Amino acid sequence: MTTTAKYIFVTGGVTSSLGKGIIAASLAKLLQAQGYRVTIQKLDPYINVDPGTLNPYEHGECYVTEDGAETDLDLGHYERFLNRPTSQANNVTTGRIYQSVIQKERRGEFLGKTVQVVPHITDEIKERVQMLGKSGDYDIVITEIGGTVGDIESLPYIEAVRQLRWDLGENNGIVIHLTLVPFLSAAGELKTKPTQHSVKTLMESGVQADILVCRTEHNLPKELRRKLALFCNVKEDAVIQSIDASTIYDVPNLMLDEGLDRVVLDKLNLKSSSPDIERWNQFVHRHKNPKSEITIGLIGKYVELQDSYKSILEAFIHAGAENEVKVKVESIHSEYINEDNVELKLAHLDGVLVAPGFGERGIDGKIDAVRYVRENNIPFLGICLGMQMAVIEFARNVLGISDAASTEMNAETANPVIGLMEDQKTITDKGGTMRLGAWACDLKLGSAVRDIYKAESITERHRHRYEFNGQYKEQIEASGMMATGLNPDTGLVEIVEIPEHPWFVGVQYHPEYKSTVANPHPLFVAFVKAALNYSRSKKSATMAQN
Repeated sequence: MTTTAKYIFVTGGVTSSLGKGIIAASLAKLLQAQGYRVTIQKLDPYINVDPGTLNPYEHGECYVTEDGAETDLDLGHYERFLNRPTSQANNVTTGRIYQSVIQKERRGEFLGKTVQVVPHITDEIKERVQMLGKSGDYDIVITEIGGTVGDIESLPYIEAVRQLRWDLGENNGIVIHLTLVPFLSAAGELKTKPTQHSVKTLMESGVQADILVCRTEHNLPKELRRKLALFCNVKEDAVIQSIDASTIYDVPNLMLDEGLDRVVLDKLNLKSSSPDIERWNQFVHRHKNPKSEITIGLIGKYVELQDSYKSILEAFIHAGAENEVKVKVESIHSEYINEDNVELKLAHLDGVLVAPGFGERGIDGKIDAVRYVRENNIPFLGICLGMQMAVIEFARNVLGISDAASTEMNAETANPVIGLMEDQKTITDKGGTMRLGAWACDLKLGSAVRDIYKAESITERHRHRYEFNGQYKEQIEASGMMATGLNPDTGLVEIVEIPEHPWFVGVQYHPEYKSTVANPHPLFVAFVKAALNYSRSKKSATMAQN
């Protein structure tokens, strides 16, 4: 353990989307497995205050922390790898930096000075970077800098890193630069020029990379590593290969084989030992060697971009490994589901998850899908909007309330089975104003969810405005849909289930946010198990008929 936190800065060059988040999470996993207390933060160069108001097509899913911060999806990777919660301090955007500096200026904290990018913006960045390190909770803080070196929007962050390296002193802060080494098939060779130019661009800002992590499709020969080391001013053992992997969960082992953790600890003047990742490798083995396969339909409105539902997809991987089953997720756009084709689209599935979302687009398709799985006893999990659609479908088709709706889609509905809380009705700003973060939920005795969680009370993360309308609770329960999870303080309905259905659960919260490699979420584990049992029963019935 260290008395003062050490800092690792992860930058990226040539092109974005090289996988800085996965590299950072993998390195953190290896350091954590050697006994170090590690956390990771993400600095995002966009001017939005947070990703809460961003369309999922713009930036993937918005990940929510325990303390209610709407953050970048990379924080999901950090939590899934480390099995440790992140917070508001783990994600910083340019918007938040400038907002804070401007507020200080308005309060007169700069004593009439001219407010400038240097030193005021860079000082704010430095303060945010060191916030976690100064807490005393961590030995090592890894800071991933979003965007690409050389971009105008990233320059203040790189300047802050340059200053911090001087402030922190030798062996207390290092820079890992992630670059691309492309393979030109026409020439049949790997090219180092993009990496050389990327490192040169970084050096023009006064920052020297200590370690290169090179993304590549082919193994880097020793001569090429020597060339990169020579031209980029790094030691040869600090040229780390990051070859394409079949799963992100292979990356920690690939980095271990390359010695990334050893090189990092050596440069930070910290002791290196053999990391204990046996439990991790057991998960990887189960994930890559399933005994069965099932198909789950993921019904949503942003399915064209996989990152829109990143945490859900990863939760299925965790739950699949726990059940020793491969979960094949079939993405189905709710906008293209209707009464005429719903059977064609869903009949072959072993389970259906109706995903979260906002707005009225694709709502009718979600309702048609819920009706089909309810009537045909297909395992169902509804998350957030998915739960709300289950309530609306039940009210319409079981209770006979044909105009049952949510005020989100129909503000004038006479039967708002889903509606706004009173404290939400006067809100006009969209950012950070929903019910966010961890809220408690008491589980009803004898319910399926109480058996699944093996607990009387739980906390789960929320991100929504609209709620189950308690005025309809008695009527809905009398017809067979039970409210089995309630918030103890507000009485708001958090969970609904249909006991007569083999497996039908809707939750107002987002269980996917809390699923990790070490602790697969119990709801996803139970849902996958139910889908596996349904798949086996279908096969048995088919064999009996033949």
